[in-house]
Amino acid sequence: MDRKTVVCVIGTRPEAIKMAPVVIALREQDVFDVKVLATGQHAAMLDQVLDFFKIAADRNLHIMKERQTLDYITASVLTGAGEYFDETRPSAVLVHGDTTTTFAAGLAAFYRGVPVGHVEAGLRSWNMRLPFPEEMNRVLVDKFAAWGFAPTQLAAENLRKEGMAERAISVTGNTVIDALFYTVAARAKPESPELAALPDGAPFVLVTAHRRESWGAPLEGICSALTDILDAHPELWMVVPMHKNPAVREIIRKHLGGRGNVILCDPLDYPDFVWAMNSSKFILSDSGGVQEEASAIKKPVLILRDVTERPEAVEHGSGVLVGVDRGRIAAAALKLLEDEAAIPEIERRCAAQPFGDGKASQKIAEILKESLLS
Repeated sequence: MDRKTVVCVIGTRPEAIKMAPVVIALREQDVFDVKVLATGQHAAMLDQVLDFFKIAADRNLHIMKERQTLDYITASVLTGAGEYFDETRPSAVLVHGDTTTTFAAGLAAFYRGVPVGHVEAGLRSWNMRLPFPEEMNRVLVDKFAAWGFAPTQLAAENLRKEGMAERAISVTGNTVIDALFYTVAARAKPESPELAALPDGAPFVLVTAHRRESWGAPLEGICSALTDILDAHPELWMVVPMHKNPAVREIIRKHLGGRGNVILCDPLDYPDFVWAMNSSKFILSDSGGVQEEASAIKKPVLILRDVTERPEAVEHGSGVLVGVDRGRIAAAALKLLEDEAAIPEIERRCAAQPFGDGKASQKIAEILKESLLS
């Protein structure tokens, strides 16, 4: 039997984390010739994830450059992915989520008549500018996707509202839960030297903030709130893995650099980041994936955004939407630190995990097998 070529496209660290289990599941089927196309929208951050999951890219476009624009990323991925698809002639292309790599690679496949599977389809904030440009990217990919792999029933319903055919929609759960469970089982202790600076047993919070719509004044407000939290609780430590973008790092360093209980570091490798999430008192983040992961491990996460395309994280999970207002962020954090009932209440709310059972990747692989080989 001739194997069907399936190309899995990844460009950023979150895509690599969430697509790695899919690559593994497809290869276990033994009926696919699985190719991995890395665009390099993120460089070292992408490589460390692939190394952990023991996945090698068959082609890496290495597009990343300092202060890259959306125009540059889109054009580079569209051209480079198109050339790779012409070379490999895949039966299907899988893209993930909402990045510029996702949109441009999906569009290149669509131009060639190659069916596109959208992993994590159907998420919506219903605001094209929040998050930007991610909301636009995922909406447009779902317009031409042949398979919409929705992580939740709500995401599937969003696809139906927008006209995707019922036969194209599958509720699989989110592959980030697959990656999370794999990682928790694979590494029990952190290896990063940065985390070695944490005193044994010291209480700490984990902070990530990088989204484009947070650059400038919103990030200033976030960082000011962080200083308020530290001033109110001198015993508290803070671990802040900083995005590589200089626009993000400059503001974070201005507010938090030089404080004794703050660890400013490069992005942690994924296993150490999972350890940090699991070991922290709570998390402050504008990341979508962190909202899902935190719900799975029943860890409170203060969502540093005004809207979220993952309302399940707020309604049934561990998420608390706090926006970017200094006072609101600080008040929510201080409640978690000072109200003994606050964290147990969030843990209780997470009893019904909204983002899947850790078997999303196997479900996706089975659906593709049935679709392509029938």
